[in-house]
Amino acid sequence: MADAYVYHFKRVGPTGFIALSGRRATIEAIKMMGADAVMESQIVVDHTEVDENGFVIGHVHDESHPMEALWAQIASLERRALSRDYEASLLDEKDGARDIYMLSLESRALRSQARVLRNQRMDLMTRELGCHLEAGALKQLGRSA
Repeated sequence: MADAYVYHFKRVGPTGFIALSGRRATIEAIKMMGADAVMESQIVVDHTEVDENGFVIGHVHDESHPMEALWAQIASLERRALSRDYEASLLDEKDGARDIYMLSLESRALRSQARVLRNQRMDLMTRELGCHLEAGALKQLGRSA
């Protein structure tokens, strides 16, 4: 079990233009490319979410799309909780009781964070649906007038 810290990064393109990455990567991967990490963009993901080159795989933490960003964060939290559960299952209850307890606490905390984000996502979806329904009702009123 290991969490990985990943960042967006900036690098100079062929025309001299400084571009911000769309994907995040580990510090090691960013340094190998000769790029600069944007430290403010740090997020924590499960080690299984990072490919062998140090780049985040599978999902995109896209801050410009709140629903997708929340879903990606929820999935990452759940993966991190599962990693801790798996790690705890490998330990001997007699000798590793303290570690099992700590991993269990971490797992519960991660799932609790995921639950909070699920509720936020549900609120967002409800508001979005309400806006669509309201817009549809206004269209209907316009047609009947």
